[in-house]
Amino acid sequence: MVLVFALVITMSSSVMAQEKYEVAYIARAQGDSFAAWLANSIVNEAENYENINVEVFDGQGSDSKQNSLIENAITNEYDLIIIQPNNGEAQRPYAEQVVEAGIELITTNARIEGIEGGSSVDADPYAQAAVVAERAVEQVPENANVVVLTGPPGNFHSSERRKAWEAEFFEKRPDVTIVGEQIANWNKDEAMRYMEDWVIANDRIDAIISMNDNMAAGALEVVKDDPKFNDILAYGVDGTAEACLLIKDGLMTATTMQSAYALADKLLWASDLLLRDEVIEIHTNIGNPVVDQSNVDKYIEMHEEAGNL
Repeated sequence: MVLVFALVITMSSSVMAQEKYEVAYIARAQGDSFAAWLANSIVNEAENYENINVEVFDGQGSDSKQNSLIENAITNEYDLIIIQPNNGEAQRPYAEQVVEAGIELITTNARIEGIEGGSSVDADPYAQAAVVAERAVEQVPENANVVVLTGPPGNFHSSERRKAWEAEFFEKRPDVTIVGEQIANWNKDEAMRYMEDWVIANDRIDAIISMNDNMAAGALEVVKDDPKFNDILAYGVDGTAEACLLIKDGLMTATTMQSAYALADKLLWASDLLLRDEVIEIHTNIGNPVVDQSNVDKYIEMHEEAGNL
């Protein structure tokens, strides 16, 4: 875990008790299963902080919508704005406006690097993909045909995960052929449409390599009743409840747990410190354990206890 603090400033407990803070959380897209999981987790975690009220806004997977929401949050003078970018570079100038307005800023899932005065809570996307790509090196059959699903262009998590698959899998397995690769924008329905085309064009697809679980689940939905694809492998990232159930049922091979609960815990912890002027900047990462059939039961239990299943 990476943890960076800057300039610690303490306040008296009497001042802390008096302050109530309004936080705007601007989600990437509530139609994305992970984004919805994270938004719900943040709202639930905020209940543990009497001094913080969180309001969630849905960016609907649109840069223009999300940028407008950021501008509105600045105008409405929230004390802190948390942004889950749709496209980090598209949101960068608006995130910079948050800091310029004197409002605390946290970027998350994925962080926007290099915003002076801004904080971040995230995971290491390269490592998230690398740990499952390393498994795939041994599991994917020789001379395999694979398909690849990526997130939005400009998204830090999508690009870094794709880099990891290139370095940790494709460069080590030159026998593998990519028979289809498309940007599905983290979206299950888009992934289904691409997979439908790939199934028509290819008699054999040995593995689905996806930059998140939602797209992997969409691709698997297309082939679940086709005996030609009984042995297809599928890899993702996020550890969503749906992905864990697919792994339990033997339909998905492995994913990396990007725990929305852990992110929410860190986000509210960081928000509290920033709002109380305990620190002026925080950057921290959560871990990235692999989920497969050997350990999926404990993650299903985690989702059940949190009411996510």
